[in-house]
Amino acid sequence: MQPTPHFSASELARSLLRRSRQGALATLAVGSGAPYCSLVNLASHWDGSPILLISRLALHTQNLLADPRVSLMLDERAPGDPLEGARIMLSGTAQPATSEELPTLRRRYLNAHPSAEQFVDFGDFSFFVIRPSGAHLVAGFGRIVDLKPQQLLTDLTDAHAFLAEEQGIIAHLNADHLGTMKLYATQLLGARDADATWRCTGCDPDGLDLSDGSTTLRLALPQRTLTAAALRSLLKQLADQARRSNA
Repeated sequence: MQPTPHFSASELARSLLRRSRQGALATLAVGSGAPYCSLVNLASHWDGSPILLISRLALHTQNLLADPRVSLMLDERAPGDPLEGARIMLSGTAQPATSEELPTLRRRYLNAHPSAEQFVDFGDFSFFVIRPSGAHLVAGFGRIVDLKPQQLLTDLTDAHAFLAEEQGIIAHLNADHLGTMKLYATQLLGARDADATWRCTGCDPDGLDLSDGSTTLRLALPQRTLTAAALRSLLKQLADQARRSNA
């Protein structure tokens, strides 16, 4: 599990939502209603809701267009026994992207999956957002918890001006602060590869998403932030903390 000073079911579930880049998607088969499970790539919306980019030729897409009820299993993909890692089973509905939210979904998905640029504009591919109705977290013995959407998702109230600056914030961090991104990953989040290049792929009021191209880590902020200035201050505090731990 990603290092945490204490166990919080809500914090761990939120972290898994943000860190997961693949998941097992379960839909109901057209006609029979039988369960159908498939592997999908995903990113996260600003509030943490999973974003899918899927082909309408795929069976799972045909299924969810007929019945939008889905479940999605996300796990830590840790070495060793996979049952020792944390995992969540998310339930909800898959909704097609609206024209208003499409630019944001596209940008956040491509930040997480740059290789999707090759097919994102194919006519049969579409973006969907899974709107969670709840989740079941399994995080070890005695750590099995059912969670409501408000325990999973980031509150976006009063955050839209800040979120409009997201891409500029990401570009600035990746252009001028790659060394700091590595400090966060290695000293605060437990990343072991000292040679990896860590980049920011997303930000929201609760934290940053960092990736080295194969692994995604979640840098939770010590408090909710709604302005770029407040974010800079919190990131400086975290950088100072990382340097002290490296001393």
